[in-house]
Amino acid sequence: MARVDETVEPQESEVAQTEEAARQAELALPAELAAGSVGEYVRTSLVRIKAGESGVLPVVGGLILISILFESLDSKFLTAGNLVNLLVQAAVFSLLAMGEVFVLLLGEIDLSVGFVAGVGGVIMADLASPAHGWPWWSAITAALLACAGIGLLQGSIITRIGLPSFVVTLAGLLFWQGVLLKILGNGGTITIQDNTINNIASASMSPLAGWILMIVLVGLFGLTQWRHDSKRRRAGLVAPPPTVTLLKIGGALAGGVALVLLCNHDRGIFAPIRGVPWVVLLVLGVLVVWTILLGRTKLGRYFYAIGGNAEAARRAGVNLPTIRTTAFMLCSLTAGIAGVVYTSRLRSISTSIDGGTLVLYAVAAAVIGGTSLFGGRGKALHGVLGGIVIAAIYNGMGLKGYPAAWQYMVTALVLLAAVTIDALSRRGRVEA
Repeated sequence: MARVDETVEPQESEVAQTEEAARQAELALPAELAAGSVGEYVRTSLVRIKAGESGVLPVVGGLILISILFESLDSKFLTAGNLVNLLVQAAVFSLLAMGEVFVLLLGEIDLSVGFVAGVGGVIMADLASPAHGWPWWSAITAALLACAGIGLLQGSIITRIGLPSFVVTLAGLLFWQGVLLKILGNGGTITIQDNTINNIASASMSPLAGWILMIVLVGLFGLTQWRHDSKRRRAGLVAPPPTVTLLKIGGALAGGVALVLLCNHDRGIFAPIRGVPWVVLLVLGVLVVWTILLGRTKLGRYFYAIGGNAEAARRAGVNLPTIRTTAFMLCSLTAGIAGVVYTSRLRSISTSIDGGTLVLYAVAAAVIGGTSLFGGRGKALHGVLGGIVIAAIYNGMGLKGYPAAWQYMVTALVLLAAVTIDALSRRGRVEA
């Protein structure tokens, strides 16, 4: 009987699956790690953008469009004084949004952060008042610890009992609003008399100190980044090429120089005002700490793992209740920092604080900045950028004297556009 020589050739479907697997593997790594040169970095970045991984490009593009629009309507928008004022206005939004990022990464939500921030502000103001006479640092510490405790309590109810975060934090919104009214009384106000607390959101460092601090911070960033990447290259691990590392350091230097130049411009009306506002440094400090926590620690990796696939994370040994509770605690802690800034900027705290609107802006800012509502994707930077977008909308419309109705509607449209981009990019990744 004749022997039939059969040659096994790969089927077209198998080839397609292999190519798709290679493409997905390429997308799994950040562009700076998947690239071997600057050219490959650009090519890999374009591939990721086409696949829906646009990163912060939409929000950066949106900021540019908003700036062009409002500058065309009012030439004061891009002046140094207005831009610095915009950054100060964005501080509370950015801090609340950074806190919201922690729970959104898990596919959860915290609706109580607005009034949690208010409770933090009330505790600080009350303890620092002449009636109690606490030093400013101890009053702020007590306020932040109380806010962290609130997050721990709400997170424990959500994770240990199994209640939806929407319901628990909605109840928290109502409860902490009641606590705020109970402490202050109807129409009550506590005025801040401590100059150090008031200076958090109203004072600036000297121009020379701004330059020195910027050089030190950029130097530390550059040294840390270079040593980290060099260590990975020496160990034979995946690492960005040296040129990409230098470009990142150069970008940080350029950004620092631009910020200091902007803030050192005289923006005073009746008296000279120069220097980087302390509140801007506070927001940058929180951004750095939370970025390191999410990107360089085991806890941060657990957040992303749970948001990506909670069951897979549980099977891998991740303690889901503990990590989820920690996320809510960090969210409320960051809200407490926002409450300190809010109180400092107004030099008082009263029952007029609109915590419901603040939480909506917090979620909107995080999503507009690039954090996914579906969990598993987000950075602290997204909260900062989204906060700046919302502040830019209100700042620009305020310059033109547009009513609050238009401000709400424009913010809603920007939020809807951000969620649409997120949904479309997610659908593209799933279909791929």
